[in-house]
Amino acid sequence: MNTNVKKSLTSLVNSLALLFFIGFTACSNPQKLMFLNNGESYTTFEIENRYGNDILITSADTLGSVGFITEGKINWLKGTPEIKKNSENEYTYIWKGDYGRVILDTKESDKEILFNFKLADENVKPSAWIINTKAEPEEYFTGIFERVVDGPQDKSWAKGIKEGLNLRGQRIDVKLKPTVSAYAPFYISSGNYALFVKGTWPGVIDFCKEYEDIVQISFEGPQFSFSLMMDESPAELVKRHALETGPSFAPPKWAFGPWRWRDEHFNNDKYYDGTKVNSPYNSQITEEILLMAAYDIPCTAYWIDRPWGPGVRGFDDYEIDYNRLPNFEKMIKWLDSKNIKIMLWIGPFVMGKMADTAAARGYELESNIWRNARQALIDFTNEEACKWWGENGPAKLAKIGVKGFKLDRADGEKLLDSLNLFTSIGTSYRENYNDYPRQYVKATFDAVQPILGDDFILFPRAQYTGSARYGGMWAGDTGNPPEGLRSVIIGAQRCAVMGYPVWGSDAGGYPKNINRETTKRWLGFACFSPIMEVGPTNNRVFWDMNYEPSFDHELLAVWRFYTKLRMHLVDYIYDHAKIASETGMPIIRPLFLEYPEQKESWKDWTTYKFGNDILVSVVWEEGKTKKKIYLPKGEIWIDQWDKKEYEGGQYIEVETPDYKTPFFVRKGAQLQLPDLNELYKESVERTKIKFDLTELESKENWQLK
Repeated sequence: MNTNVKKSLTSLVNSLALLFFIGFTACSNPQKLMFLNNGESYTTFEIENRYGNDILITSADTLGSVGFITEGKINWLKGTPEIKKNSENEYTYIWKGDYGRVILDTKESDKEILFNFKLADENVKPSAWIINTKAEPEEYFTGIFERVVDGPQDKSWAKGIKEGLNLRGQRIDVKLKPTVSAYAPFYISSGNYALFVKGTWPGVIDFCKEYEDIVQISFEGPQFSFSLMMDESPAELVKRHALETGPSFAPPKWAFGPWRWRDEHFNNDKYYDGTKVNSPYNSQITEEILLMAAYDIPCTAYWIDRPWGPGVRGFDDYEIDYNRLPNFEKMIKWLDSKNIKIMLWIGPFVMGKMADTAAARGYELESNIWRNARQALIDFTNEEACKWWGENGPAKLAKIGVKGFKLDRADGEKLLDSLNLFTSIGTSYRENYNDYPRQYVKATFDAVQPILGDDFILFPRAQYTGSARYGGMWAGDTGNPPEGLRSVIIGAQRCAVMGYPVWGSDAGGYPKNINRETTKRWLGFACFSPIMEVGPTNNRVFWDMNYEPSFDHELLAVWRFYTKLRMHLVDYIYDHAKIASETGMPIIRPLFLEYPEQKESWKDWTTYKFGNDILVSVVWEEGKTKKKIYLPKGEIWIDQWDKKEYEGGQYIEVETPDYKTPFFVRKGAQLQLPDLNELYKESVERTKIKFDLTELESKENWQLK
């Protein structure tokens, strides 16, 4: 920090109730840093702020700057604190009042300051802490959670929804909710600063909803720790947070190819067209593998959702149901010969004999019960429980060749929320609530990594700070109206900001009845997502749908087209996953991360960067055949559908039939992509054929000995 600035700030603190300052660096454009002293007075001070908006700690008659809650009463800090200098970069501030003494410890580092509030009397434990900051008139905020809006998840894809990537005007409960459930107590501002709340206690953040110019931040817990960061750009803030809470897990290359999954698998005597099944493996998996190969639809991973084992939940004791999945271990080898990896669904609870063992050994948390079924929710704070669960669950499956796990639940469907129930390490269920998904994915990682090395992927739906170190991310059960696609376009970018770069959604959503046009659009979006997974499509495949045309040639062609295109992008995405792990820069990038000085980049969340060289613009609305797209200034962009070159810094309009996702490549990029129009034409012709499954079976050399 500039010496003169440091001296000025030190003298300024004596006239303020609280000093918030963040590594200010000298530049040629001084701005005012303003603090409001708890409704009593305010101070302005000329200071050289290199990075953006002033940060104003605010107050009103009924709204203080900093406060805490005891016995249901808000105690606002007032007056001038006593100041103790502990070192060059560490200070302690002490307020005295009717509430006793409040202590704030601060520690300054380059472009960041850490704050920790507590009461001196350890016998008095606040239930929550509050800080309020002033927002600039056009200030933009994003991060915090994956959903578009708070509340029941289907509100995020409600018809007519208007909210977008910007959180201004929303009030968010920072507490896990199923099933769209990625959270991080971290947000960035268009003023080039970020706030990150430490710990796992639930909280609420009001982004100018109650007061149009005030951000209200309240988190539970006896102490309150947070950091304020400032930097040259939003991208630098995102990168720093991602590395601090990560670095993110970088999966193997095969994980970036196209995946296929169903919600349920049945082993039938006949294939979809009435052909007799001769396969020694599950009939539906065999059918999909044979026909995907016949249509030349690439697949690098096949995910089997539950049920795959015995019991009412279909995974008792992590045993395979061989009636449903005959010759399972041999099937894994058969798929390996085709370079297809097997993934399985798992949950954070156990059933069957394992549930009895977990209960007897004290390995479980009290939990919500499902249909009176005996289950034990694992207490992942218990190291002995983690080891036992890992060895008898994920590790056992990894040893027979399973290379990936979809980690379901962990986000409130099972968890109880209580201040009077405690984990094995003594934390209350409430404090542990948000951290549970991180514990779950870590326990799974620790179980399978010694067996599989780096050759696996974990795909949990629930996320909280730190979970990205151990796996990717699945977007949960998203509805499939057009607004469902809209919600994941926003969710992917929010997750990128929060530090979850390896993200994917169910292409087509999680539907009761499939929306054909939305599914076509979603396949295009999935191609330009970090993870491309297709399913469950009503437990059906596009050659056997439960509507007319049952043989959905159009959807089949679009599926083939985008999976073929995806294979040309695997190396590119894999490289960017490593970049995300090494630097914190996400794979999907809202335009404002790279072009914050261009006001247009803050407006259009349907257009985003996909790595360094690709610009994607997704159509989500039904019946929309043209799209207006902003191309960022500073580059020449090449339309990959017609090869036209455009100078950045302008809007263009392109044709968008339902199979077409507009995307552009930065001129000079070293990407080798196919002719899109020829590939689509080829896909349309190839998928008109109805293959003979008996003939396809005859070409297989199934070795069961």
